[in-house]
Amino acid sequence: MSVYQEYQEKLVTAKVAAELVKSGDNVFYGEFVLFPTTMDAALASRAEQLTNVRVTGTTFCRVPKVAEVDPERKHFIVNDWHFSALSRALHRKNICNYIPFTYHQGPRVIRKYQNYDVIFLTVTPMDDRGYFNFGLSNSLTPAVISKAKKIVVEVNTNVPWCLGGNQESVHISRIDHVVEGDNLPLFEIAAPKANGVEGKIAGHIMKEIEDGCCLQLGIGGLPNVIGSMIAESDLKDLGIHTEMLVDSMVDLSNSNKVTGRRKAIDTFKMTYTFAMGTKKLYDFLDNNPACASYPVNYINDPRMIALNNNMIAINNAIEIDLFSQVCSESVGSSQISGTGGQLDFIFGPFMSRKGKGIMGLSSTVKDKNGDLRSRIVPTLQPGSIVTVPRSIVQYVATEYGIVQLKGKSTWERAEALISIAHPQFQDELIKEAEKMNIWSMSNQKVA
Repeated sequence: MSVYQEYQEKLVTAKVAAELVKSGDNVFYGEFVLFPTTMDAALASRAEQLTNVRVTGTTFCRVPKVAEVDPERKHFIVNDWHFSALSRALHRKNICNYIPFTYHQGPRVIRKYQNYDVIFLTVTPMDDRGYFNFGLSNSLTPAVISKAKKIVVEVNTNVPWCLGGNQESVHISRIDHVVEGDNLPLFEIAAPKANGVEGKIAGHIMKEIEDGCCLQLGIGGLPNVIGSMIAESDLKDLGIHTEMLVDSMVDLSNSNKVTGRRKAIDTFKMTYTFAMGTKKLYDFLDNNPACASYPVNYINDPRMIALNNNMIAINNAIEIDLFSQVCSESVGSSQISGTGGQLDFIFGPFMSRKGKGIMGLSSTVKDKNGDLRSRIVPTLQPGSIVTVPRSIVQYVATEYGIVQLKGKSTWERAEALISIAHPQFQDELIKEAEKMNIWSMSNQKVA
């Protein structure tokens, strides 16, 4: 039988595929921008026939209809491996929960502790050899497939074919059903424009980057402005080994700043586990041999990260206290995002020769009343989640400078952090440090 005959035999409607799901089943919805819209709608239409169906995805970029039709969670229990703004909004309504994990361990967590009855994956059209490509998201999907009883692929002609790497595709022989979806355009997210404060933070971080560095940049104003600064700099022969591939990396590649020639692994390749941005990024990735997609247990493994010399990872934080504990995923007890790969990309670069894991944050933020509040605080707010323990933190940057904390005592850390806090809050922070016995008479007066 040819792969095309097998395709036709396995081709069904979304309604038929949704009937695979039974009460009590564990269902996976794919990852990031590759949300299975057709299958989600079909499953939601069966709500009254089902109870206790667990639906899990990775960073929902569309509101699941199974959540919309069931706000009391009588039929569907929705969970997310990493919160998006949509998941956050659903969480506030108590119709979505977060699954805590460290990103590089995700595939192992799934293989050890999860079983999926049905998975719905958005993929590319099948090629002549019978393969469907996972496109922009390859992080947990291979592990989920290995634990799935039934695999349904939803074909979307807009998904770019993203080369590996490893495990970036699945063969028709492993698929139970094929559904030809509604071919919605892929979700796009543009990096927010950087403000002046982020420009100053980026300026401090730029001093830590040199020729031949291997970079990890996330999404947001700070990574975007760093990408712009690199593109306009004299830096050369940079590499990319990143969890998330974003638009700014397209610009770096087009400016010939990224060659990958000095990478120790995946030389000449821009390696990543998922991509999210605009059509510019998606078009760049389509059949591009300069890029390689890998599962997250490869990309985010701190041991793999450390193999590249001069690994520079730049991540955002919500708050850091004078003990140097970093919260990047909650405001108090309110879940904002998740641990994701931040811990991986702080721990890994420290083990890299000349590597640097950098936390970047503005020194202040305005609260809901419009009052200015320091993001460097005596202690984290009650209920705050520690994303990066103080023992792992390396560099911290604000618009007032950048400090290195490894090997420093508690009072030295307090002094360093207060030195890059907003001047308006420094005296009060010193008083609080004294109360906590992390300020010494030998401390320098913070300017």
